[in-house]
Amino acid sequence: MLFRVDPASSVPLGDQIAGCVRGALADGTAAPGERLPAARELADSLGVNVHTVLRGYQRLREEGLIELRRGRGALIVPGATAPDRARLVTRLREAAGEARELGLTEAEFLDLARTALD
Repeated sequence: MLFRVDPASSVPLGDQIAGCVRGALADGTAAPGERLPAARELADSLGVNVHTVLRGYQRLREEGLIELRRGRGALIVPGATAPDRARLVTRLREAAGEARELGLTEAEFLDLARTALD
Protein backbone atom coordinates (compact mmCIF):
# COMPACT_ATOMS: atom_id res chain seq x y z
CA MET A 1 0.00 0.00 0.00
CA LEU A 2 1.32 3.40 -0.96
CA PHE A 3 1.06 6.30 1.49
CA ARG A 4 1.48 9.86 0.30
CA VAL A 5 0.90 13.06 2.21
CA ASP A 6 1.07 16.69 1.16
CA PRO A 7 2.20 18.97 4.00
CA ALA A 8 0.99 22.00 2.00
CA SER A 9 -2.58 20.66 1.81
CA SER A 10 -5.34 22.12 3.98
CA VAL A 11 -6.34 18.54 4.84
CA PRO A 12 -4.72 17.46 8.14
CA LEU A 13 -1.94 14.90 7.71
CA GLY A 14 -3.73 12.31 9.84
CA ASP A 15 -6.79 12.60 7.61
CA GLN A 16 -4.58 12.21 4.54
CA ILE A 17 -3.12 9.00 5.98
CA ALA A 18 -6.63 7.67 6.71
CA GLY A 19 -7.63 8.64 3.17
CA CYS A 20 -4.77 6.59 1.73
CA VAL A 21 -6.06 3.49 3.49
CA ARG A 22 -9.68 4.19 2.50
CA GLY A 23 -8.63 4.66 -1.12
CA ALA A 24 -6.55 1.48 -1.14
CA LEU A 25 -9.47 -0.49 0.29
CA ALA A 26 -11.93 1.02 -2.17
CA ASP A 27 -9.77 0.31 -5.23
CA GLY A 28 -8.71 -3.17 -4.11
CA THR A 29 -5.00 -2.52 -3.54
CA ALA A 30 -5.54 -3.30 0.15
CA ALA A 31 -7.56 -6.24 1.37
CA PRO A 32 -9.48 -7.16 4.50
CA GLY A 33 -7.19 -8.86 6.98
CA GLU A 34 -4.10 -7.00 5.71
CA ARG A 35 -1.76 -5.54 8.33
CA LEU A 36 -0.94 -1.83 8.12
CA PRO A 37 2.60 -0.56 8.70
CA ALA A 38 3.59 0.09 12.31
CA ALA A 39 2.84 3.70 13.24
CA ARG A 40 6.47 4.51 14.04
CA GLU A 41 7.69 2.94 10.80
CA LEU A 42 5.12 4.83 8.71
CA ALA A 43 5.83 8.10 10.53
CA ASP A 44 9.56 7.74 9.78
CA SER A 45 8.95 6.98 6.10
CA LEU A 46 6.57 9.94 5.68
CA GLY A 47 8.60 12.34 7.81
CA VAL A 48 5.71 13.02 10.21
CA ASN A 49 5.18 12.65 13.93
CA VAL A 50 4.07 9.20 15.13
CA HIS A 51 1.03 10.81 16.78
CA THR A 52 -0.07 12.05 13.36
CA VAL A 53 -0.13 8.48 12.07
CA LEU A 54 -1.93 7.33 15.20
CA ARG A 55 -4.60 10.02 14.67
CA GLY A 56 -5.17 8.69 11.15
CA TYR A 57 -5.34 5.12 12.41
CA GLN A 58 -7.74 6.16 15.20
CA ARG A 59 -10.06 7.79 12.65
CA LEU A 60 -10.07 4.53 10.63
CA ARG A 61 -10.87 2.58 13.79
CA GLU A 62 -13.79 4.93 14.55
CA GLU A 63 -15.06 4.33 11.00
CA GLY A 64 -14.94 0.57 11.60
CA LEU A 65 -12.30 -0.03 8.92
CA ILE A 66 -9.38 -1.20 11.06
CA GLU A 67 -8.72 -2.89 14.37
CA LEU A 68 -5.96 -1.61 16.63
CA ARG A 69 -4.33 -4.19 18.87
CA ARG A 70 -1.73 -3.24 21.42
CA GLY A 71 1.55 -4.88 20.51
CA ARG A 72 0.11 -6.35 17.30
CA GLY A 73 -0.51 -3.19 15.29
CA ALA A 74 -3.28 -2.17 12.94
CA LEU A 75 -5.22 -4.64 10.85
CA ILE A 76 -7.87 -3.97 8.21
CA VAL A 77 -11.03 -5.55 9.52
CA PRO A 78 -11.55 -9.02 8.12
CA GLY A 79 -14.63 -9.61 6.01
CA ALA A 80 -15.96 -8.63 2.65
CA THR A 81 -17.65 -5.40 3.78
CA ALA A 82 -14.49 -3.36 4.47
CA PRO A 83 -13.99 -2.18 0.84
CA ASP A 84 -17.68 -1.25 0.52
CA ARG A 85 -17.58 0.57 3.83
CA ALA A 86 -14.43 2.46 2.74
CA ARG A 87 -16.17 3.61 -0.45
CA LEU A 88 -19.20 4.72 1.55
CA VAL A 89 -17.11 6.68 4.06
CA THR A 90 -15.27 8.38 1.19
CA ARG A 91 -18.55 9.42 -0.44
CA LEU A 92 -19.93 10.64 2.89
CA ARG A 93 -16.83 12.77 3.47
CA GLU A 94 -17.24 14.26 0.00
CA ALA A 95 -20.92 15.00 0.69
CA ALA A 96 -20.03 16.60 4.02
CA GLY A 97 -17.49 18.79 2.25
CA GLU A 98 -20.11 19.89 -0.27
CA ALA A 99 -22.54 20.64 2.54
CA ARG A 100 -19.89 22.77 4.25
CA GLU A 101 -19.30 24.67 1.00
CA LEU A 102 -23.05 25.31 0.73
CA GLY A 103 -23.08 26.69 4.27
CA LEU A 104 -25.19 23.93 5.80
CA THR A 105 -24.89 23.32 9.50
CA GLU A 106 -24.07 19.89 10.89
CA ALA A 107 -27.69 19.49 11.99
CA GLU A 108 -28.97 20.37 8.51
CA PHE A 109 -26.57 17.90 6.91
CA LEU A 110 -27.60 15.13 9.31
CA ASP A 111 -31.28 15.86 8.62
CA LEU A 112 -30.61 15.49 4.89
CA ALA A 113 -28.77 12.23 5.51
CA ARG A 114 -31.67 10.88 7.57
CA THR A 115 -34.17 11.71 4.83
CA ALA A 116 -31.93 9.93 2.32
CA LEU A 117 -32.26 6.75 4.38
CA ASP A 118 -36.06 6.79 4.15
